[in-house]
Amino acid sequence: MKICMVGLGSIGKRHLGNLISVLKNRKIEYQIDALRSSQTQLDENWRKIICHQYYRFEELPNDYDIVFVTNPTSLHYETIENIIEKTKHIFIEKPVFDSIVYCVKELPFKKDCIYYVACPLRHKKIIKYVKNIIMDCNRVISARIISTSYLPLWRKDRDYKDVYSARKDMGGGVTKDLIHEWDYAVYLFGKPEQVVHMQGHLSNLEIDSDDISVYIAKYPDMFLEIHLDYIGHKTERMLQLFTNDKRIDVDFISDTICEYVNNELTGKQEFPTEDFYLNEIEFFLDCIEGRKENVNTVEKAYDILKIALTEG
Repeated sequence: MKICMVGLGSIGKRHLGNLISVLKNRKIEYQIDALRSSQTQLDENWRKIICHQYYRFEELPNDYDIVFVTNPTSLHYETIENIIEKTKHIFIEKPVFDSIVYCVKELPFKKDCIYYVACPLRHKKIIKYVKNIIMDCNRVISARIISTSYLPLWRKDRDYKDVYSARKDMGGGVTKDLIHEWDYAVYLFGKPEQVVHMQGHLSNLEIDSDDISVYIAKYPDMFLEIHLDYIGHKTERMLQLFTNDKRIDVDFISDTICEYVNNELTGKQEFPTEDFYLNEIEFFLDCIEGRKENVNTVEKAYDILKIALTEG
C-alpha cells in the first residue's frame, strides 16, 4: 500500500503511528512518503519510516493508494484539488475546510473511492452506546454539550501562541478546532432547525483566533446548548441529557455515564479506556476494503461546518 502524508505536525504523526500499527497487524506491506512545507530535518525515528520527502505537489507520483491531508485547515481545499488525481482514497483531518466559501461539487471525486473526514469521537464505545441504547430508550427534552480546556496546556513542549489553534490565518480558533462537538451532536440528534451562535476572543490569551464559542440550537422537540472554549482551567468534555424522568451525564474524559433522579445518583456505567484515534484508522481501512460504509464524506462534513459557522 502506497501512502503519502501531507503535513507531519502532531496530528499527522499521531495518525501515521496508528496507521503503521494497523497495517502491521493486518500484514499489509506499505510505503510511506511525505509532502512537507518545511525542510527542517525530521527526527531519526520518522526518517526511518518516511521513504521519500517531497516539497511541491508537482513532485508527487500519481499512484498513491491513500493520501492523508493533515496540514493546516486553511490549506485543505487547495491540497485536495492538487492530490485528488494522484490517489485513490483520501483521509482529511477535521475540520474539512476553514470556511464555507468553497464549492465542494467542483472537486472531481471518483465514484469508487473513499474520501473520509475525521470524526474520532464517533469511534468511542461510549458514544455508540448513547446513540444506540440511551437515545432509543429516552425522550431527550434538552441537551447540553461542553468542551472546555486551557490552550496553553495543550502542548507543553511548544509556546501556545505559535500553535495552529492560536492562528486565525491557518484556520485555528475554538469554533472550528472543536467541531468534534457539532459532529457528534448531528450524529446523535440530526441537523437543527435553527441555530443562534456567539463567538469571540474575550480572554487575555495572546492569540488572534476566537477562544469561546456558544450556541443554542432548536430541534422540533428539543433544545441543544453547546459551549466551547480555550480558557477552561478545569478540563471537561461532557454531554448532559435532560429527560422527563432523569438527567444523564456522559463524561468523555472519564468514559462514564451517570444517571440522576431527584438529586440522587441512580446508575453509573464505566467504559474501558480506548484509543479512539486508532479505532478511526481501523474504520477508515475497513471502508477502503468495503467492510464499512463511509459515515463522514466531504459533503457531510461540509454541512456540519456550515452549522458550526452559523453567524448570529
